[in-house]
Amino acid sequence: MPTGPRLRQVALVAADGERVASALREAFGWGEPFHDPGVGHFGLANSVFAVGDTFVEVVTPVRPGTTAGRYLGRRGGDSGYMAIFQVPDLAAARRRVAAAGVRVVWSADLGDVAGTHLHPKDVPGALVSLDWADPPESWRWAGPAWTAKAPPHDPGGISGVTVEVDDPGSAAARWATVLGLEAVSDGPAATVRLVVADQLLRFEPAATGRGEGIVEVRLSGVPVSAGVEIAGVRFVGS
Repeated sequence: MPTGPRLRQVALVAADGERVASALREAFGWGEPFHDPGVGHFGLANSVFAVGDTFVEVVTPVRPGTTAGRYLGRRGGDSGYMAIFQVPDLAAARRRVAAAGVRVVWSADLGDVAGTHLHPKDVPGALVSLDWADPPESWRWAGPAWTAKAPPHDPGGISGVTVEVDDPGSAAARWATVLGLEAVSDGPAATVRLVVADQLLRFEPAATGRGEGIVEVRLSGVPVSAGVEIAGVRFVGS
């Protein structure tokens, strides 16, 4: 497994999660998703799909007043929502977060997995989480099949995301800081490369009129060369 940070999971937020999950299955031929009862703590229902050994999740608010529900309102509909990174040293990552003055809105430490959700006003463009798993190939958030092990799976997975933000340079620098990486300017855009994981985070000026959010997910090993849009997010091959 990579020794640096890795984008392990991307979450979409949708008003009708079952419809979006069905659209993903139809577009990519994915199998049955895992439904995590633990997200009920956040007032959500979800579906988690394995894409190689990475994951695409759909979350849906099931009670009023949730963070995800407010995000749906701000974005004016279904949208990219979360970027969940697996880090090899969670203690070091949390020290970076504290040193940067980034607020933590939720954290959990279990024996084989841990998570740290960061305040989206401090790390703009999405709800960013820094997570850890032991063994590193496992991912309890994806269900029993991925708990304490990785089951047989197809190759490929998430190779990157594009995030629309008001200030790409500043946003990229902030994400880079919490990940312990470097941001690079690219004209009006900016990028952060996860070299060990061979993934790319791209930050572009918000142009959709919907504010800040994840607008594209790039997948390797998945037949989406022409691209497809689901829940306000473009899925493209890489």
